[in-house]
Amino acid sequence: MIRSVLLATALATAPLAAHAQEAIMFDYDGSYEDAAFAVENAIVNRGLVIDYVSHVGEMLNRTGADVGSTAALFDNAQVFLFCSAAVSRRVMEADPMNIVHCPYGIFVAERDGAVMIGHRDYPDGAMQEVEALLDAIILEATAE
Repeated sequence: MIRSVLLATALATAPLAAHAQEAIMFDYDGSYEDAAFAVENAIVNRGLVIDYVSHVGEMLNRTGADVGSTAALFDNAQVFLFCSAAVSRRVMEADPMNIVHCPYGIFVAERDGAVMIGHRDYPDGAMQEVEALLDAIILEATAE
C-alpha cells in the first residue's frame, strides 16, 4: 500500500518528458532516390557505418488501413541510423545520459513531390557537436 502511494506520488509530481522535438530540415533539389543515395554516400564518406535504414514511408503506407487511416503521409521516407565513435565518446563523456540520443538519424522524405532531408534538433550543450555533424553530412548531400 505504501509502495503504491509513493509510486503514485512520484508519477504525479514527475516532470513530463513528452515535449515535441523540432526537426531541422533542408530542401533537396532532385529526386527522392538521388537524395537517399547522396545521404548514404555522405555518411559513408566520413568513414561512418550505417547501422540500419528504417523504411518509415513503406511501413506507414503498409499499415495505414490496419490502424483505420487512409491518410498518405509520405510518398517515400527513410531514416538512416548510425553513430560516430569519436563524437559519441565526447558527448557521452560530457554526460553519459546522452546515450539516449544514439544512434543518430538523418531522414530523407518526399511529400507531394517535395524532397527534404533532415534530423531532429538536439539539446544545447555537448549534443550540438552531433547536430553539427549531421548538418555537415546533409550539406554535403545537398551539394551533390
